[in-house]
Amino acid sequence: MFLASWIWGTAVILCCVSWFLLGRRRRRQGEPPLENGFLPYLGCALKFGANPLEFLKEKQKKHGHIFTCHVAGKYIHFLTDPFSYHALMRQGKHLDWKKFHFATSAKAFGHGSIDPAEGNTTENFHQTFIRTLQGNALDALIEAMMENLQYVMLQSRAPKLQSNTWVTEGLYTFCCQVMFESGFLTLFGKEFNSNNDKNLSSKQETERAHILNALENFKEFDKIFPALVAGLPIHLFKSAHSARERLGEALLHKNLLKRDNLSELVTLRMFLNDTLSTFDDMEKAKTHVAVLWASQANTIPATFWTLFYLLKSPEAMRAATKEVQSVLESAEESISLDGKHISLNRKQLDNMPVLDSIIKEAMRLSSASMTFRVAKEDFTLHLENDFYNIRKDDIVALYPQLLHFDPEIYADPFTFKYDRFLNEKGEEKTDFYRNGRKLKYYYMPFGTGIAKCPGRLFAVHEIKQFLALIFSYFEIELVDSNVKCPSLDQSRAGLGILQPSNDIDFRYRLKGL
Repeated sequence: MFLASWIWGTAVILCCVSWFLLGRRRRRQGEPPLENGFLPYLGCALKFGANPLEFLKEKQKKHGHIFTCHVAGKYIHFLTDPFSYHALMRQGKHLDWKKFHFATSAKAFGHGSIDPAEGNTTENFHQTFIRTLQGNALDALIEAMMENLQYVMLQSRAPKLQSNTWVTEGLYTFCCQVMFESGFLTLFGKEFNSNNDKNLSSKQETERAHILNALENFKEFDKIFPALVAGLPIHLFKSAHSARERLGEALLHKNLLKRDNLSELVTLRMFLNDTLSTFDDMEKAKTHVAVLWASQANTIPATFWTLFYLLKSPEAMRAATKEVQSVLESAEESISLDGKHISLNRKQLDNMPVLDSIIKEAMRLSSASMTFRVAKEDFTLHLENDFYNIRKDDIVALYPQLLHFDPEIYADPFTFKYDRFLNEKGEEKTDFYRNGRKLKYYYMPFGTGIAKCPGRLFAVHEIKQFLALIFSYFEIELVDSNVKCPSLDQSRAGLGILQPSNDIDFRYRLKGL
């Protein structure tokens, strides 16, 4: 027994020594400073994952504005000088923004590769999303979302809303249920036909039960999403794997065809799946699971943080409520509980600079997205004052949270200031400086360049609609007005808006309209 243990221990030590001597990358002339870390394969992954912002600040202080970290088998060159960000955007010839995203989607959602070069499909997914989430298509989404939010807030939750009675629940739970249910109905339509249906009420209840069940599956799957992105197989997480499969089954084409009012996005994606891909039925469904995740995973926490900061800041709440009331009055929209819904179009929602600033500030404080590009070949990356050699298949990355928390750009960067993105005229502020120089890139929760999130406009409009309706129909307050701001859940760093580490109790009731 002792001998076997000694042999295994010796073997492990020899493997580690061999990796340290032979497997570690050596920095070549002209390459950025290199941090290999001490753990085989993982490298710096554990330190980076524990607190990415502090880790990158430490390395930036040590190495300067560009350095390389070995993270989970990948070599990532972090570019931290915002004045050099444009260099990344100019390198389309040498850097591929699709490869990482395509591989991550297939790995996480379980469909075949969506890279046209792999032969499974010839669909241009990015163009599909731009076509169906921007321009004229956005107007239809906004109209549907406005209707669905009011249905979910006022009708779907009616049993809780007894006259003049406060309802207490978790703020994140509330935002999660309302935004998921409304967003699901907006993208994937309704199982029931609301016209002349005698059994409408029971069908609505059944529909809601199905969507809330989908929400539970979504949350179970979403919990392990960071692990999937890191490369762990989903079969290690049985409950999450089952949840993903159940989501896929709900979004099979045969089930979607039974629904009314499918969005243009889903209708077009179904058509392109059927005509341009060789995916089987479940793989097609899993591409829709990817759409569902992308539409919810960042919008839900962004909605939470926006409403939380409003509840903690009476001044911000007053300014936001005043703006919403002004827009509603200009639109001649009256607020009542007699079944007549408020209608705000895209132009009216765009005329809300205070809400824009509040949402931007909440997202600045909670965003931890990363921008990735994969080197197609060995090449030289030319920055503003330097140049560095990059190896094929290495990743060049931006971590905008460094930018968002830079005190030279944002005074008192960890404090919520609702008017931070407003100028003296009360309009959108776009002039931000570092070292006396105006910045082109100063706010990047949605990424940048060609890979910028195509659904960003819809996401912001969703949050505005949510807030406008909350202000119109409800009285809301925190149960404990002195509650501390929850910390950010760092396990999702790199994926977008971070979730709170704990929920916050609040209460609401219908206004006496």
